[in-house]
Amino acid sequence: MSGISAIRVELSGRSYDVMVGQGLIAQVASLAEEALRKPTVPVVADARAWEHHGAALSAGLRAADKEIALYTVEPGEGSKSWSSLESLTDWMLDQGVERGDQVIAFGGGVVGDLTGFACSILKRGCGFIQIPTTLLAQVDSSVGGKTAINTSRGKNLIGAFHQPSLVLADTDTLASLPVREMQAGFAEVLKYGILGDAEFFLWCTNRSHDILAHQPLVLKQAIAQSVQAKARIVAEDERELSGRRALLNLGHTFGHALEAQTGFGDQLLHGEAVALGMVLAARYSARRGELEKQDAQSVAEAIGRTGLRSQIGELGLSCTGAQLVEHMRHDKKMDAGTLPFLLLRSIGDAYVARDVDLADVAAFLDEQLRAPVTA
Repeated sequence: MSGISAIRVELSGRSYDVMVGQGLIAQVASLAEEALRKPTVPVVADARAWEHHGAALSAGLRAADKEIALYTVEPGEGSKSWSSLESLTDWMLDQGVERGDQVIAFGGGVVGDLTGFACSILKRGCGFIQIPTTLLAQVDSSVGGKTAINTSRGKNLIGAFHQPSLVLADTDTLASLPVREMQAGFAEVLKYGILGDAEFFLWCTNRSHDILAHQPLVLKQAIAQSVQAKARIVAEDERELSGRRALLNLGHTFGHALEAQTGFGDQLLHGEAVALGMVLAARYSARRGELEKQDAQSVAEAIGRTGLRSQIGELGLSCTGAQLVEHMRHDKKMDAGTLPFLLLRSIGDAYVARDVDLADVAAFLDEQLRAPVTA
């Protein structure tokens, strides 16, 4: 299809395509024709995304004589909750969703995670199609099958692996995003370069302005290459058993602790937390003598150049390193009392460290919290 990149996520019996390009929402009926087998299509949509792009999806489905049964979700991590899950599954049952049906998840990572998890448990599993409308969701959460809700104990602690049937990453949806959300999504694009592709990292740092300015060809290339990187890793280690998929968590252990400390609210978006987490992972790797200090500085500068925070002091937190580490103890990756950390040997060479002393991490974070904030 001209102008559209199709990336195959190869999984035994559960392979699917991620399509990246402009105008995909309008083509949803033809692209998902075999999957949408009933005249009414259940759509779970972020309320804000629906306001901006719902008409395009409705028109695309009406062109194929399909109607929409709509369920809207309020934006924000607060919607990834037990109560939201209960309400959504009740609605899906009221709509008569069957195991062979497809539910469309329309919005960012919150809607994708909530809908995917609901579909994983409804009647022991029904299908879903991801239409991610944020940069972060297009390059990360919509691909790979991780679905979850949050609890009072931490982020994404209740969930399941449940792969979508199709992902449509329509780059036109990104035009309505606030600059802050584009910046947060760009952090995840940079992540793929930092963890495994130094050349892509350099390309991203040189083209960051074009990506954030929605230059179509550059933006499409950034998304497609990010998805290709994730697809390769997911194909090798779908359920994070070998350790290969764990590399995708670069920045997340530090980042989730910061999200928890700030209450999973608007003070710190997920992508912003991951960006700061990658800076902290790089600086901690340098502290351990495994990464050149200049490489750690390059990571911080690349993050800062996009307008994202690159210093923990910018958050104005009133906490200690030990308090942040306490949040980490609830991390779902904790194993037999040991928490693996994603660290760096160089830009493009991330690895899983299983010998990290959490007391040393707390001391490191105390240093970072006290460090003067520079312009």
